[in-house]
Amino acid sequence: MRLKSARAQLAAETAAIQWSRKVSISTCPGVVLHVPTFFSELKSLEQRGISNLHPRLKVSARCSLNLDLHAVVDRVRDKSQGVGTTGQGIGPSYSSKAERSNITVSDLLDDDKFADKIRAMEKSYIQLYGEEMSTYSVEDEIVQLKNAREDLRPFCVDDVEFLQVAQEKDQKILVEGAQSALLDLQFGTYPYCTSTNTTFGGVMAGLSLDRRKIDNVVGVIKAYTTRVGSGPFPTELSDATGTLLQERGHEWGVTTKRKRRIGWLDLVLAKHSNHVNHYDLLNITKLDILDCLEEIKVAVAYKYPKSDEEIKGFPMSANLLSQVHVIYKTLKGWNKSTENIKSWQELPVEAQNYVLFIEKFLRVKVKWIGCGPRREDVLIKPE
Repeated sequence: MRLKSARAQLAAETAAIQWSRKVSISTCPGVVLHVPTFFSELKSLEQRGISNLHPRLKVSARCSLNLDLHAVVDRVRDKSQGVGTTGQGIGPSYSSKAERSNITVSDLLDDDKFADKIRAMEKSYIQLYGEEMSTYSVEDEIVQLKNAREDLRPFCVDDVEFLQVAQEKDQKILVEGAQSALLDLQFGTYPYCTSTNTTFGGVMAGLSLDRRKIDNVVGVIKAYTTRVGSGPFPTELSDATGTLLQERGHEWGVTTKRKRRIGWLDLVLAKHSNHVNHYDLLNITKLDILDCLEEIKVAVAYKYPKSDEEIKGFPMSANLLSQVHVIYKTLKGWNKSTENIKSWQELPVEAQNYVLFIEKFLRVKVKWIGCGPRREDVLIKPE
């Protein structure tokens, strides 16, 4: 079972621990938790027949809260900043956490002064934004949280102890992050990014894992590039090809339902991601979406906009990234269906060459290739 809340963005989102044939889920302290969404998603899962959730689903009491207050502030701020956020309050939640003014799940459960802390946050935001905060009712949110806290209590755990027991029993642990490497606050396309560390370093910062127990770091990349919201996108396709791939790939943002922007595979970007995360293996997804193309372009280098000089590394400035000249390698497409193909040998030679080109450029072995929308539509590439 996986629970992935649109309002629970984090650097190291979920640790799924294999207990015999059951899976326990722990939402870890890197999360900012929106309590109403937690319960609405829980109800949705139960309605779909996923039972016995209460003993299996855990929430770290160290999580900071993502309040409706934060969502209002997020939308107000983005009017002037133009970053293109989800409007769900993620940035303001983490800002409050960094400023040490936010409240945690443990505050909600055990400290009746939590309401005063929320009122203090609201007061500071009113001083900044005035009438733009008029749609928000702090007392309504306080009542809502008070009514929910006893329902939330049975789910809450000490995440450090929870993970320690799992590690001592040598249980399998899957860590799920909510965003891609280029949305990392530190190494991504700042300020067009999320508010946490979504790279491998965020896993270690967000969870109490024993570094010696990590076997492999797997990089997951699409066979083309996508982005939701604002920000530089050097390989973006604003033409019929982009529309075709968007429709074939069903590329819609999970949280906002906005159309994802589409572009050619950007190996400069992927190389930067690898240099930050140091992948052991790669998983290429959605190869079948490219089945309809006679030719496929791949970005292999950037040049400065006012010279012919190649840029070394990845641009640290979003402004520069928005102006780079992209150098492409054009590869021959296969123009036939790869959907549901189960073995490497069955792939068209041109599709094999595409994968091998990625592998050679990034100097990381590809192990898995997605050729369809179902879970079983993944083939394993032989070594």
